[in-house]
Amino acid sequence: MADTVLIDSRDGIATLTLNRPEKLNALNYALIDRFLAILDAIETDSSIRAIILTGAGERAFSAGGDIYEFSESVAQGADVAMRDFVARGQRLTARLEAFRKPVIAAVNGLAFGGGCEITEAVPLAIASECALFAKPEINLAMPPTFGGTQRLPRLAGRKRALELLLTGDAFSPQRALELGLVNQVVPHDALMPAAHDLARRILRHSPLAAASILTAVTRGINQSIAEGLLIEGEQFARMAPTADLREGLDAWIERRKPNYPGSWSLDRLPPTLPRISQSA
Repeated sequence: MADTVLIDSRDGIATLTLNRPEKLNALNYALIDRFLAILDAIETDSSIRAIILTGAGERAFSAGGDIYEFSESVAQGADVAMRDFVARGQRLTARLEAFRKPVIAAVNGLAFGGGCEITEAVPLAIASECALFAKPEINLAMPPTFGGTQRLPRLAGRKRALELLLTGDAFSPQRALELGLVNQVVPHDALMPAAHDLARRILRHSPLAAASILTAVTRGINQSIAEGLLIEGEQFARMAPTADLREGLDAWIERRKPNYPGSWSLDRLPPTLPRISQSA
């Protein structure tokens, strides 16, 4: 049996490939569980600093949830469907949204339903000119269940999102760009190079600073500005004692390229600040 999610890690970047091309990379329960397990492993692997997510085959990023499997859960009642399908899918998109390493979706084809919701959840996305998006859940007489009713309006605005949610109509990658669903649209053969280029541009910087920015934005975006500023301050306070910040400041002052340790522990202090003795 083929692995439902493939992983290829090199140069600090893990490329994850949804691997059910014969099913348009539909998100069945096994795939979601495998995906979540991989994210758990990557989170604590310091050698991986960014993720690129794409779909296997030439047709789809992901066509959404596995309807045959979902239909069987619905037949067993709302409680089973909520547990097996809704909670599982929401857990995946919430995990991607709050992940403390950059995740870049490389949308190579159809991104319908849950595939579109993954694109909504990740912090960054690049679409091929061959991509196609849709929120077609209404065609099944149901609302989106992996966060689409919440994230899409926040990205695109209430009225524009509702048009897509209430019609189920497909929309182009150019429209996805206009709505803020993706960062850029590129020719199909340039998709993965563009995703890797974006990842490398992020990897030039401190991984701790990247994690702090991701956390501040994710936690603060739906708060009041005052609460968001508190979150921003908390993230700076966490960075302040790290060797990465000291290295960034020293490198700027010395006009050299920084070399970030990437550890939350304080590896060294600036010469002007002596270490405090721990003895009584």
